[in-house]
Amino acid sequence: MAQITFEEYDPPSTLVVPENPISNAKFPFIDVHSHQWRMGERDLNKLASEMDGLNMGLMVNLSGGSGKAVVDAIKNIKDNQPQRFIIFANANFNNIDDDWGPRAAAQLERDYNQGARGLKIFKSLGFSVKDKDGNRVAVDDARLDPLWAKCGELGIPVLIHTADPKQFWEPFDANNERWLELKTRPRRKRENDDPAPWTTMIEEQHNVFKKHSNTTFIAAHMGWYANDLNHLAELLDEMPNMMVEIGAVIAELGRQPRFAKAFLEKYQTRVLFGKDAYNPDEYPTYFRVLESEDEYFPYYKRYHAFWRMYGLGLSDEVLKSIYYKNALRIIPGIDASAFPD
Repeated sequence: MAQITFEEYDPPSTLVVPENPISNAKFPFIDVHSHQWRMGERDLNKLASEMDGLNMGLMVNLSGGSGKAVVDAIKNIKDNQPQRFIIFANANFNNIDDDWGPRAAAQLERDYNQGARGLKIFKSLGFSVKDKDGNRVAVDDARLDPLWAKCGELGIPVLIHTADPKQFWEPFDANNERWLELKTRPRRKRENDDPAPWTTMIEEQHNVFKKHSNTTFIAAHMGWYANDLNHLAELLDEMPNMMVEIGAVIAELGRQPRFAKAFLEKYQTRVLFGKDAYNPDEYPTYFRVLESEDEYFPYYKRYHAFWRMYGLGLSDEVLKSIYYKNALRIIPGIDASAFPD
């Protein structure tokens, strides 16, 4: 008998059930988690045409940079597709010292005045950002407070990615649900001293949310709690200024269709649509999980999810909230007339 490895084992399902693939969203949606590099140079007409095929009404580019990059991006948008893109600025965490916060807040205000409508914090904060003395900068470092406060003052949200899936910190063995991902991408493995325990980093993020209650925070990837929705519900109840987006965790929702549906119905005003990596052929899986009642269909990256998924069959009310209403409420500068009431 031929020997095969777990990496190779991926048999097609023999289950015969109705299939209803969905190529474009039922309602125009806002993707709050996309990355488009050098936005000032991109062919936005071509990008908008691809978005039309998905029924994506608006894309939020989280990789807006700062200074000239924001200026160039906003000019390109206004000249070509003024209603289809929003830019989030990024902070420069080099050489953090006691004066960094006011300088960063002032730069963010300049970026806002140039057209940026949010702040994106990459996972480097907490992982690799160090201060001028070479020490790890915690997500809740007090020297960053002026930046978070400025976002609240300007009325713009912070979309923040902290840490990675908790399984990356767990032993690399047969009990790790992310074994295949860590096997094929070993650099993703973490330890409690590389750079800190997972729980510590997540607590740091939540400390920021609690301290800056006047600022709206969007926890990327559902705050890494899409696999523990009871706890995520507790966090949302505890922190009214916390939102989440579903980028890269749709497979977690799709394997718990009844519980995830109940969660999204209850917290429909706190969840936004996000995708992360911009690959047009992957969006239909999100639509299918959210909209259909299909059974036992695959995710598109086996190393993320070797299990099959089920459609949640969300109501129009919940779909509208997740697809666009929540983003319209918390992100300034979006033309609401392009979306249904």
